[in-house]
Amino acid sequence: MRARLGQWLGFAAARGTGAVAPPAAGHERVQPTLADLAAQNRRAALLPGWQHSARARQSGTYHASMKGRGMEYAESRPYQPGDDVRALDWRLTARSGKPHTKLFREERERPVFLLLDLRQTMAFATRGVFKNVQAARAGALLAWKTVHSGDRIGGVLLADSSCAELPPARSSVAALRLLKSVVQLATPSAASDTRLPLMAATDRLRRLVKPGSLVFVCADFRDCDDAARAALAQIARHSEVMLILCYDAFETALPAIREPVLVTDRKRNVDLAFGDRALAAAYAQRFAARRASLQQFARDNRMRFATLATTEDPFAVLQRALS
Repeated sequence: MRARLGQWLGFAAARGTGAVAPPAAGHERVQPTLADLAAQNRRAALLPGWQHSARARQSGTYHASMKGRGMEYAESRPYQPGDDVRALDWRLTARSGKPHTKLFREERERPVFLLLDLRQTMAFATRGVFKNVQAARAGALLAWKTVHSGDRIGGVLLADSSCAELPPARSSVAALRLLKSVVQLATPSAASDTRLPLMAATDRLRRLVKPGSLVFVCADFRDCDDAARAALAQIARHSEVMLILCYDAFETALPAIREPVLVTDRKRNVDLAFGDRALAAAYAQRFAARRASLQQFARDNRMRFATLATTEDPFAVLQRALS
């Protein structure tokens, strides 16, 4: 029983002292809704920008340190052999009597990619809102922030039996399209034995992301194996990545309940006894080790790392993480 306890996380507590029954199905606390995700638009405008952290050069609203041909005039300097004659500053040349060349500051844009884990293992919480709702709200805030920044938004959405890929596009329509897909994929469907691993999404994300992109991965990372980490590490070599660990308090420590609690996934039932101190200590240590390992992995690969509990405000978490 001790070895198998972790397998039952993500199931709803059905009865027992201290058990928390989920609200009615369809409520925005247990399932993402388009109205709730669309409402994050106004708050997203207050999030810090990410212009300062661009790693690679593309075209858009981010200024590169190197100057070259582009849309925004930077300065003029004396003509040098090899300069493009089309860039001559004729007015300054006429005033000074010496040829001068215009220099332009190239504009940069950053495609922003989201990887959101919407599998049924994320449809869990003992307090606050379900983990998949938190992931969806964080994704909505980032999607709307991307729109406000004039960038393109895309991503990969992972469900139990499918993995949706959305190429980056610029506009509020693109953000709404992504959010509609989030709601659709997070909606419980017919029971299926298929459960795609996180690696299925990270591998697709690796092929989709271009150098210089900004990538946010929001998941519980319970099955973040070596293959998934290798894909994320490869993305981080040429793009900026932030890992957001979504979790519930029940995953960090067992509740102090003496009576057995019946836990079910609607297929199987099991009585769990939480009074074993050794089991409780091992359980807490297991989550702490997983979190520390993920944080160290992020540090080793120059990724940002943040945690998002089911009781926290995603806006406040992102505000701290992006500052």
